[in-house]
Amino acid sequence: MRQVTDEAQQTLDDATAVLRSALAGDGDAVVGTFDAVVDRSGLAGAYEVAWCLAATMVGDATPVGACELDFPGIDQAGYDTRWVARFVSAYANDDADTGEALFGAAVADGQLPDCLLTLAGSTVATLRSRAG
Repeated sequence: MRQVTDEAQQTLDDATAVLRSALAGDGDAVVGTFDAVVDRSGLAGAYEVAWCLAATMVGDATPVGACELDFPGIDQAGYDTRWVARFVSAYANDDADTGEALFGAAVADGQLPDCLLTLAGSTVATLRSRAG
């Protein structure tokens, strides 16, 4: 039986692999990593990696209290962009129920691969903007 710490380490390793691929601009490798996670741990594993990416985007400076999504024109944005904004907002608000609902909706709508690819790209863009 695996321990929770082993699972958490695997999630971090998978998130790191996703980010390395995204930094290299290799979308196929990002999708391949998520596919490997699903093969190994199911959609729950992919959700945990996505939640980890959202945590990376939000960073350590999470405001206390409710966070509000400030994204002018969000209703005109593509499905994947709207999904990422709402998923990261759910993370920032410590609202795992909403995060899980969004994840499930993306699966049901057949949009999960695009959403995860956009999440990886957005996370990389956020990291680059912090470094610059």
